[in-house]
Amino acid sequence: MEMSELTALLTPEGLRLLDEVGSISSAAEVTKTVSTLRAAGHSPDLVSAVVGQAHLRTKAVSKFGGFAERMLFTRAGFEQATRLGVAARHAGRMRRAGITQVADLGCGIGGDALAFAGAGLGVLAVDADEVTAAIAAYNLAPFASADGSEPLVTVQHSTAEDFVSTNFGDVHDLRIDSADSSEEAALLRRSGTAIWLDPARRTTGHSETRRVAASDYSPSLDWTFALASRIPTGIKLGPGHDRDSLPEDAEAQWVSADGSVVELVLWTGALAREGVRRAALVIRGDESHELTGAADAEDAEVRELGAFLHEPDGAVIRARLIGDVARALDTGMLDEKIAYLTGDAAVTSPFVQTFRVREVIAANPKAINAVLRANDIGTLEIKKRGMDIDPAAFRKKLNLRGSASATLILTRAGSKRMAILADRI
Repeated sequence: MEMSELTALLTPEGLRLLDEVGSISSAAEVTKTVSTLRAAGHSPDLVSAVVGQAHLRTKAVSKFGGFAERMLFTRAGFEQATRLGVAARHAGRMRRAGITQVADLGCGIGGDALAFAGAGLGVLAVDADEVTAAIAAYNLAPFASADGSEPLVTVQHSTAEDFVSTNFGDVHDLRIDSADSSEEAALLRRSGTAIWLDPARRTTGHSETRRVAASDYSPSLDWTFALASRIPTGIKLGPGHDRDSLPEDAEAQWVSADGSVVELVLWTGALAREGVRRAALVIRGDESHELTGAADAEDAEVRELGAFLHEPDGAVIRARLIGDVARALDTGMLDEKIAYLTGDAAVTSPFVQTFRVREVIAANPKAINAVLRANDIGTLEIKKRGMDIDPAAFRKKLNLRGSASATLILTRAGSKRMAILADRI
């Protein structure tokens, strides 16, 4: 979204028109709505802004629920925003740590700040992009002061580095640990201040962007980690971030939501839990479960395929806590390099998806089709690990004409390739 479009949208006419248009979920609806609005005499900038926002609001329901109906977005901002349910759990951690005020540096469209403010925390939301900061201000307006009192949220257009330099001083000189008796350090400790930092991991822009290397994050990771060593900080990173580059004294928490690993958060200072260096937070719907460890868990021993196969959640795999889950379920690894667990006990946990093994088949379409026919399978979920197979292409080779359903797991144990017909528990 360009500034001209934002200016056109942030007017009584623009916001009224956006509410009138309502939801747009398909390309055909976009084309129809553009034609209707242009025929009614609305400017190209306004039409583009309104239609784009209506489409993004529809998509954003998956992340923000009912809040999406009154929010504004850029395409890039929506894609990079934290899901509200995940952000709310981060806000809860802040409160439990005694934090009362958060500086959200690189706030984007304000998704995290929305959750922080909703938890009663004071928020200083900062973004280096003028358009994005303006959208964040709109989204966070419900938390602005309406009666002349101090607002719960303020939004600034600034870089993270300039904000920190202005408010806290040079990042390499700042100390607020208990051994520091300076007046500045004492003030920061009393104020319960923390930093939330989401370094830009993509090229600048409001629509199409591309990922950049870790060395090109903004602010830089060196600067970010230096800040985090001095002030309690939560740092949002991509879940595939290089583990070897993580600060040794930070708690690393991988988060999955409804089966997808969505982020890695590093917690420092008062926000890091004592004795915890690895954590997997698994969120499914309104429920959440967490597995923690003081370090990477030792892997479990390899064993033969048993009556059950367990697939650890992606957050557990990223946190390298598979061994702890294996021992809790009395299972072993199917292969030392593949994240499948197996055992004979009829148990499961929130940290795995569990499948009851029906039959082991040679991993070729002819053998699999024979078993599918014999079991009247017409609906088939295909999963794979450790095999160079495209499940979509492999499905086209299968004859699925029955009335029953099952799961087909393509994997290997050592050098043996196998197809496992199973039922999801």
